[in-house]
This record gives sequence, C-alpha cells and structure tokens, in this order.
Amino acid sequence: MAKLVGGLGTSHIPAIGGAIHKGLQQDPYWKPFFDGYPPAQRWLAEVKPDVVVLFYNDHGLNFFLDKMPTFAVGAAPVYNNADEGWGIPTLPPFRGDLDLSWQVINTLVDQSFDITTCQELLIDHACTMPLKLFWPQGDCPVAIVPVCINTVQFPLPSAARVYALGRAVGAAIKSWDSDKKVAVIGSGGLSHQLDGARAGFINKEFDAQFLDSLVSNPEWATQFSIYELVEKTGTQGIELLMWLAMRAALTAASPCVRKLHSNYYIPISNTATGLIVLEAA
Repeated sequence: MAKLVGGLGTSHIPAIGGAIHKGLQQDPYWKPFFDGYPPAQRWLAEVKPDVVVLFYNDHGLNFFLDKMPTFAVGAAPVYNNADEGWGIPTLPPFRGDLDLSWQVINTLVDQSFDITTCQELLIDHACTMPLKLFWPQGDCPVAIVPVCINTVQFPLPSAARVYALGRAVGAAIKSWDSDKKVAVIGSGGLSHQLDGARAGFINKEFDAQFLDSLVSNPEWATQFSIYELVEKTGTQGIELLMWLAMRAALTAASPCVRKLHSNYYIPISNTATGLIVLEAA
C-alpha cells in the first residue's frame, strides 16, 4: 500500500513568483520569508515523495463565478500553468498521477462527496507557488493530484465538511494499491483581507492558535462557522481550510504528527505568511 509520509502548509501569494523571478530571495523585505523554506526542502529531499496531493483554491483561472464547484479533483495526465495577469512567468507542465486521482475520486464519491472531476485542468499560483518553494531547482520532481476547494464564492463548505473531505482523501491514499510515497500540501493563507473596509487585516493571535492546533488538536478550527472564520482571519484568510484538509488527511496515516519545522512572518503583500512541516508519527 502507499505510504503517506507527511504534510506541509504554505502561503501562495502571487508576488512570491515575482520575487523568485527577480532573484529577490535575499532582499531584506523577502529574506525572512524565503529563509523559512530550506528545512522543508531538506526534509522533502530526504523522504522523496513520488506524488503530492495538493489542496488549493482556484482564483478564476480554471473556474469563475458563473461556474464554481465546491470541491473539484484533477484527473489529468498533465496540468498546465497559464498567465493569470500577475506578470509571473509560466512554469513547465506538471505531471499528474491518474491512478491516484481516480483512487481519490472514487473514494470521495463512495463517501457521499459530490465532486467535480476534471480531466483537463489549468492550475494557478495556488498550485505552482508551493511546488516552486519546496522544489526550487529545475522541474518539479513529483507528480501531483490537485484538489480544489472553493473559498472564493459563497456558499463555502464548512470547516467540518472540509475536515471530513481531508480525512476521506487520506483514507484514499492509505488504501491505494501502490508502493509510492505520498505527501499532502495545504496551500493558502494565513490571515489576510485584500479588499473592503478591513483591507490589510491580519490576526496574528488566531494564526498562532491555528498553527498550534494543527499539531495537537487538528479538529479545533471545526468549531467555528465559516462566517466566524472570515471574521477571525479575513475574507481571503479563509484559505486556511486548505491547511485543515491537509492535516485531516494525515489522520489516515497516524493519530499523531511531529512538527518538524514552522515559520511565520508578517506581512508579505498584506498577508500573514505561514509554513509548517508535519511528519506522520
């Protein structure tokens, strides 16, 4: 059976791509952010996952407000990155793992999740930025299975529903008839709001509580409604749902996890940026 080796959570701001392209990793503004990633990169180089299941939210590149699935799973052999208008150079296509994609899709449907299956899927910075941060040199060495969760257009899935989705994905990985190693990534957040009266809002205290809960009490965030989470984290901070799905998936591998590394830095582009590396204990 497949081995679920661990999970990672990271922010995915478009400006990160611009900083990488311009070689600004040592710039004083960017250095505290990029300095958080070498420990995660070293861990990935040691465990060498073959496939990554990546929980992310599409920002209008593949889905738009007229067609917004609550949950969607990629089932493509290749995932192309396209220009979103941020001026970020596009990256080479990313390999998919069709066998794991269909394992996840069939498991989710069996567990009564109504999902959209995408045999063609454009992926935006929410997918590409984590992969570039974790594997900065050359082409991405892992195949991917993208799992898109709507955090853009209401109604949004509850934290409890997202946690259940993550657990089901973890169960699918654990029961996958393969000798491959799998990692899960949650992409987005942490607290931030980019528009409206609360533009620039960051909640450092809540972010710290949430990061701690991922280690010791993974269901902690499910006590809050979506509206409460938006109030506590900002409109775009609701992307923490991706981290919650990632952590829930790990419960299929082990009831406990070890935190190997974390980083938190504010602000980058009006966003509280976070990073965490969790190993299945």
